[in-house]
Amino acid sequence: MKKFIQKQLRVLVIAIIKKYGPDIIGITGSVGKSSAKEAIKKVLKSRFQVRASIKNYNNEIGLPLTVIGAQSPSKSIFGWLKVFIKAISLILTTDKNYPKILILEMGADREGDIKYLAELAPCKIAVVTTVSESHAEFLGNLQKIEKEKRQILENLSSDRFAVLNRDSDLTYKMKDKTRARVISFGFDKEANVRAIDSRISYNEKGEVNGINFKLQCGGNIVPVFLKNIFSSSQIYSVLIAASVGFIYEMNLIEIIEQLKSFKPLPGRMNLIKGIKKTFIIDDSYNSSPAAVKLALETMREIRLPISAKRIAVLGDMLELGSETEQLHRGVGVSVVENSVDVLITKGEAAREIANGAIEAGMKKDKIFSFSGNKKAGRFLQEQISKNDLILIKGSQGMRMEKIVKEIMAKPMKAKELLARQSNEWK
Repeated sequence: MKKFIQKQLRVLVIAIIKKYGPDIIGITGSVGKSSAKEAIKKVLKSRFQVRASIKNYNNEIGLPLTVIGAQSPSKSIFGWLKVFIKAISLILTTDKNYPKILILEMGADREGDIKYLAELAPCKIAVVTTVSESHAEFLGNLQKIEKEKRQILENLSSDRFAVLNRDSDLTYKMKDKTRARVISFGFDKEANVRAIDSRISYNEKGEVNGINFKLQCGGNIVPVFLKNIFSSSQIYSVLIAASVGFIYEMNLIEIIEQLKSFKPLPGRMNLIKGIKKTFIIDDSYNSSPAAVKLALETMREIRLPISAKRIAVLGDMLELGSETEQLHRGVGVSVVENSVDVLITKGEAAREIANGAIEAGMKKDKIFSFSGNKKAGRFLQEQISKNDLILIKGSQGMRMEKIVKEIMAKPMKAKELLARQSNEWK
């Protein structure tokens, strides 16, 4: 059934794209695709009719649904019939409101996924956020992951654009594999679109209220304050969006104005108030070694009162294959390097985070391991006290948002603030 649906969607989507000719912005990378998508949408929607991937529709079924403008009917045959009718209608008639720009996430679990999606929806602009060990279980080592991700660039002509992360060596080297015009972004001094002097901003109570940095491009430098973000990982999303804005000849002031209201999606480095007057860094949507280390670095950078603790609650990082044990131990080392006071792990693989932290010098009486979310959440409630900062992160399958809900100050806002709150996740 899935193969039949995929085949029909492919035929329909090719016809729709050929008829309407939208600019396609494709985004791939190991982390940060959804946040980059939202930031790009923020920048472009003031000038253009834009549609972005719904939820995490980034595979051979989800991407076509975005092109059609439909949500997944799951296993409903009648629902799929309605999707096909809508697609055929787009082909046989003309929808004057069809988007001028499609912003499409392109994910990869296995070899060939990106090639399939990039051929289905040829990009005007191809964005690669970064390359890390995500999906190593299926794609292999970093070199194989890089090879898969760069397929988004393979067929770009010289009048197209590749937007590449200058801070990631594996990603930036992709410039040698494409004929497209390359725009680089990052903190590196050689980046075309660069962030300088980033620092977390605090209000009069000493609480985090945003981030300051300078945005540099083409000899121009403009100060930026964004009230809804505090992590350098989110600055990357802003830089990607600015890069795309420049391609569409938007000026720097206009781009920054649009980004003022940008905020992370649920579960992506959101700061949430917790019980007992604590603060939660909710990064529970997903996890990978590179992402969790960046989250730990962000937690270390946040200024706390002397009596406050930094508590890391870390779940299994899935789909790492033969490198699972080693990569989890490496995160344990990063826990110690970033001055975490208490470590709580959830899951079997995450016990290796605990082992790595012990080997790096963390005291055993500051480390606690659990197999379930409820026990971990209840224990965490007993550990925390006023002004503590708690990072909660793990792969999607670990459902770490349940722990966030256990300690957030206003659990009635869970549907608004947390990831995976729809009925399909219950």
